[in-house]
Amino acid sequence: MPILRGSVTFARYKVVSPARAPREKHGWFQNALETHAFSPIERKGDEDRAEGFVEVEDNDATDFSAASLFHGPRVLFGWRVDQLKVSTSRAREELQKWTAAFERENGRKPGRAERTEQKGAIRHQLRARANPTTRVHDVAWNLETGHLQIWSGSRKAIGEVLAALEDAFELKLVPLIPGAVAAHEGMKDEALAPTRELSGALEVPHGKA
Repeated sequence: MPILRGSVTFARYKVVSPARAPREKHGWFQNALETHAFSPIERKGDEDRAEGFVEVEDNDATDFSAASLFHGPRVLFGWRVDQLKVSTSRAREELQKWTAAFERENGRKPGRAERTEQKGAIRHQLRARANPTTRVHDVAWNLETGHLQIWSGSRKAIGEVLAALEDAFELKLVPLIPGAVAAHEGMKDEALAPTRELSGALEVPHGKA
């Protein structure tokens, strides 16, 4: 849990719309998070990846109780990503063993269709035995300041969280960087230009620096 471990890698955003949560905050947050709640990978399915919102202190929980969400002025929750990966080297090794056994039993090499079918069967078997890797990216939303932080160093993960937040809460988020904030506030580009003092264009008389 990055927030509790003291990680300092995060991206900051300003929540522009809605500016604040409704008066009945718990129901609003709970309903929104449940629309994109995490659901484990189906072992019998074809998907190798699963993602969604979870509670920040229990990454297996998706109840989103008030106690788990609200911490002073902040709302805390997580974005969990599970990934199943089948070792290509292990799959190749198993296919080679099967091919050798097939040749001994049948006196010929397996055809392309037979190899393709067995390759799929081997991958399915290895997938069933594989354990998914899990990563959780914490989200902190300060309801007083309207600032939102995504605790992740992965640009892909941050993009996924942003898309899920905007869809679940119907948010508009602005990155807390000078250019984006200035554009949102309608500031002109020249207002962001360095001052003469900063750029060194202003000469300072000797003895007055």
